[in-house]
Amino acid sequence: MALYVQKYGGTSVGSIERIEAVADRVKKTRDSGHDVVVVVSAMSGETNRLVGLAQQISPEPTPREMDTLLATGEQVTIALLSMALHRRDCPARSFTGWQAGIKTDSAHTKARIQQIDVGSMQQELAAGRVVVVAGFQGVDDADNITTLGRGGSDTTGVALAAALKADECQIYTDVDGVYTTDPRVVPEARRMAQVTFEEMLEMASLGSKVLQIRAVEFAGKYNVPLRVLSSFVDGPGTLITLEGDETMEKPVISGIAFNRDESKLSIMGVPDLPGVASRILGPVSAANVEVDMIVQNISEEGNTDFTFTVHRSDFRRTQTILEGITEDLGAREVLGDDRIAKVSIVGVGMRSHAGVASRMFDALAAESINIQLISTSEIKISVVIEEKYLELAVRALHSAFGLDAVEETA
Repeated sequence: MALYVQKYGGTSVGSIERIEAVADRVKKTRDSGHDVVVVVSAMSGETNRLVGLAQQISPEPTPREMDTLLATGEQVTIALLSMALHRRDCPARSFTGWQAGIKTDSAHTKARIQQIDVGSMQQELAAGRVVVVAGFQGVDDADNITTLGRGGSDTTGVALAAALKADECQIYTDVDGVYTTDPRVVPEARRMAQVTFEEMLEMASLGSKVLQIRAVEFAGKYNVPLRVLSSFVDGPGTLITLEGDETMEKPVISGIAFNRDESKLSIMGVPDLPGVASRILGPVSAANVEVDMIVQNISEEGNTDFTFTVHRSDFRRTQTILEGITEDLGAREVLGDDRIAKVSIVGVGMRSHAGVASRMFDALAAESINIQLISTSEIKISVVIEEKYLELAVRALHSAFGLDAVEETA
């Protein structure tokens, strides 16, 4: 007998019919002799509806009351799913976050899990019941309801799997696994049978929307095997784990991630003096703007150009900040571009293969795509290009690294 934690997202429980389908899947697992803990999100669209109600009352509702409101979405789903399981003669017990023993800090709307008391859940499992837990929520030391932020149900699932020492955490969603890239951009994209935590973390941070970054970080930290599966189509999905079988030859590149929501800012002719980077990025950081790629050009006649990227939604605000400090810095001007995109290749195989960067740059050059910025890590290379060339770049790189030919395996 194994213990599985199964997490179902909003689309998977988006209607009564889909909740019934989830109940059938859970019962099938339980009838196979396995223990099951189910983590569910709110029904698709419910969180947005609740946010809309709050905004009708107040444009800036207090975070504590927002958490109290938003946590009700998942409570609806756990009750309905438990009812559906009971009707199938499959004993089940619903748990809110606090009933499941999920303790968090007090950072309302973006709380982090600190510990989980699994005693109550273990008693229910020992009694032969399925445990159905509300994702996305917990309680702080003062017994205030807290939420983990958008996508927090993935984190709940992984955290419970770690605390319960589950054999596997299964993330059910509307796709049947992790693909080499977005199939909507490259129809030849293939589902990967297995990917490492490192690769998945890079892909999630670079734009892949399959899993939340926090959930992947948690799984890697506690070595919880993750499997991404479809709620609608049977299949083996994609297993996310440690390096795996070292005897197997790893592909150079596992996948290609991309992000359209990028913008670039440059402050030109800055005096090349110690501390100048801090003087530029300090005010940006103080405005709670997250900076991604950074490039400082070689000094020319005592001056340098400083370029960095931010999320497109922060572009105008950041541009205003830079224009406000230009004179104090003695800089010449501020330039901006909010029509860029980031394309990244990811793969642990880079560690043992030379020439990966040159192959990437050759593939883009062959399509006359100019590279504006480059960033690298041990297992990834990212480039910034004009947004209009994004899909062409992804298709060219997918082909150049032989991902079109990767065979799907179980």
